[in-house]
Amino acid sequence: MSNVRAVLFDKDGTLFDFYRTWGPVTEAAALVVAHGDPIRAEIILTGSGKDPKTGRYRPGSPIASGSNQEIAQLWADLLGRHDEAGEIYRQMESMFLERQRQGAVPVLDLPVFFSRLRHRGLKLGVATMDSELGALTAMDRYGARDCLDFICGFDTGHGVKPGGGMVEAFAREMGIATGAIAVVGDSPHDIEMARAGGAGRAIGVLTGVSPREALLECGADIVIDSIADLETVL
Repeated sequence: MSNVRAVLFDKDGTLFDFYRTWGPVTEAAALVVAHGDPIRAEIILTGSGKDPKTGRYRPGSPIASGSNQEIAQLWADLLGRHDEAGEIYRQMESMFLERQRQGAVPVLDLPVFFSRLRHRGLKLGVATMDSELGALTAMDRYGARDCLDFICGFDTGHGVKPGGGMVEAFAREMGIATGAIAVVGDSPHDIEMARAGGAGRAIGVLTGVSPREALLECGADIVIDSIADLETVL
C-alpha cells in the first residue's frame, strides 16, 4: 500500500469500540424516547437493528450505520409519533454528545496513534454518520482533534454513507487523488463509501458491528482486528 497518502477513518466501531461506547447509551436513549416503557423501548431497538437474542446490531442496520436523524425518524415512526422526530433527535443527540464528553471508549491512545501516522507523512481524516459536532466532541475529549486534517459528519454537507461524497471531499481538501486514500471502517457502508468515492484501499476492522465475512463480501481489500494493526498493512 505504498501509494497511500491519506487515511479516512470511520469513527464509531473503528476509532471507538462500538458496543462499549454505544451499547449502554443507546439502550438508555430508547427508554427515554419510549417514556420509560421497557417494552416499547425494546420494540424500537429491535425495529432498528438489535438482535433480541444476542443483543448485537445487524451490520448495515440503522443503529449500526445510520445517522442520528435517520434513527430518530425511524423511532418516531415505530412509536406512531411521526411528527415528533425533531424532538426525539434532540433528546438522542444530547445524550450521545454527553456520552462522547464523558464515556466513549477509544480502541487505543488516539493522539499517539495519529502522531505515528502523521510522522509517516499521511493526511488523516474522520468521516462519520454521527453529527460533525459529535465527532468534534469525541476528538476533543481525547486530545485528538489537532491530529486530524479533516472531520466530516452526516450534516457537514458532503453527503452520507454509503455514497462517496465524504471521500471526494477529503481528497479535494487534501489536494490528492481519491485513489491515494485508504478508508478504514467497521461496516459495509464504510466499504461501500470507499468504493463509491474511488478510494484506493478499503480496510475493514472488527471492533464494530460486522464480522470479517460481511466486510470481505462487500469489497474490503483486507480485514484487520483493529486499527492497532493498521500500520502493519500500510
